[in-house]
Amino acid sequence: MSVKQLHVNLVAAVLLCGVALGCSPKGTQNVKPNILLIVSEDNSSDLGSYGNTLVNTPNIDKLAKKGVKFLNAYTTYSVCSPSRSSIFTGLYPHQNGQLGWATHHYGLYSGITVLPNYLKETGYRTGILGKIHVNPAERFDFDYEALSGSNFQKESLKDYAIKAKEFVNQSDTPYFLMVNFPDAHLPFQNEVEGLPTIKVNRDRIKETLPFVGVNNERLLDETEAYYNCMNRLDESIGMLLDSLGDLSNTCIIYLSDHGAQFSRGKLTNYEGGLKIPFIISYPEVIDEIGSSRDELISVIDILPTVLDLSDTPLDVDLPGKSLMDLFTKEDYEINWRTTLGADGEGASPVFYYPRRSIRNKRYKLIRNIDVGRGDFPAFTAYASPDFGSGATVEEIEGSNEKVRDAYETWRKPPEWELYDLQNDPWEFENLAGKPEFAEVLISMKEALYKWRVDTNDPFLSKDKLMKFTFEMDSVNALYPDHSYREVEGFKWKYLDYLKNESS
Repeated sequence: MSVKQLHVNLVAAVLLCGVALGCSPKGTQNVKPNILLIVSEDNSSDLGSYGNTLVNTPNIDKLAKKGVKFLNAYTTYSVCSPSRSSIFTGLYPHQNGQLGWATHHYGLYSGITVLPNYLKETGYRTGILGKIHVNPAERFDFDYEALSGSNFQKESLKDYAIKAKEFVNQSDTPYFLMVNFPDAHLPFQNEVEGLPTIKVNRDRIKETLPFVGVNNERLLDETEAYYNCMNRLDESIGMLLDSLGDLSNTCIIYLSDHGAQFSRGKLTNYEGGLKIPFIISYPEVIDEIGSSRDELISVIDILPTVLDLSDTPLDVDLPGKSLMDLFTKEDYEINWRTTLGADGEGASPVFYYPRRSIRNKRYKLIRNIDVGRGDFPAFTAYASPDFGSGATVEEIEGSNEKVRDAYETWRKPPEWELYDLQNDPWEFENLAGKPEFAEVLISMKEALYKWRVDTNDPFLSKDKLMKFTFEMDSVNALYPDHSYREVEGFKWKYLDYLKNESS
């Protein structure tokens, strides 16, 4: 049964109720669901509902108990702006143009339609709290915008709840509201303005995040502060949900934009960067209450899901799929994806090192594209003693051989990295050079190439790749240390010469 048919059935039920039982006709005014999209920043699945016993996240855990949590959810690119561009467009960044940070002038190609603009067609009110972080911001035709800054200081978090209530109470018309919280983005703060009210117990933290591998007291202190960010995030979400009151006939989706900002996390194509928590709660339609699912899903699936829920027509082919298909169709009708790809360019010229990755149910392949970079730039950044949440070279050298080898692979990436996620979920042993995995490697290479062709990856063209690399190198030379950000009228040329290949 489709979501549209479910809406029809709901209308019929309400009308029947009105005739037979004298129910208020107001119930017929909001048959289409409200949609509440909650996005947090820079956190992995460090939630009670995902098995973390050190954090205190009852509000998010309650969403999981009343809905479905996905165990294999991914972003398209482990940096804020590209990830959010996929949420807004249902496209991979190499398809929509947002190849780096919006604050560095990267942006969408012309002609790309974004989520709130689709919803105008079906009469939804649209609102956003927090940053859009995708260019050009003026393309986003939201009815209501507030708290537009990044707020990495995590101040006045109650305002998100206040503004959300203000928007929701403006009308009985169905709404789409996206709420972007700043936690757990750096800097990690143990407490801001009395939040969180419940803090993690530092004595119980014996190791840092599993994909990091390096453990010492300094990094455990960073982990404590990060976990307190998670507690504060949960309290912020609790204030939001409490302020909205009656959330019946409301589909709530929660996710993080990408993984945590620790070594081998954000800015990489490892699981620590790409894998995210993802929960959907809509008890009126989804009856798998409190369950888990292991399908490969992505942030590209959010736009098709929202359009499906709102009965908004879609006249273009997108790589994303409506998640509602998993709950409203029979298994034989679904034909869900068996592989899932991801991008990565580096987010700025300083961090430029292009790569692509793909995973299936068990294996993961990363292709590191040699553009003369040598060391992986994100490794160098994280290893700096000034970075804070990154493992330094000295700390890496003091770790065991398996961890040292994994960090050396990250520092000097080979062309191919192959991982068995069933036996090595955090990718510490590269299997690409092992003869016994030769057939797996060939199969995964074929899958990666097919995905890149199917999504019209511009970097399959050597000419396009060389031109983009030249632009990155030229900007690095002309405007060192990201100084182009201060140049009035600065515009990336790639928005013109890559567009025809990728859109």
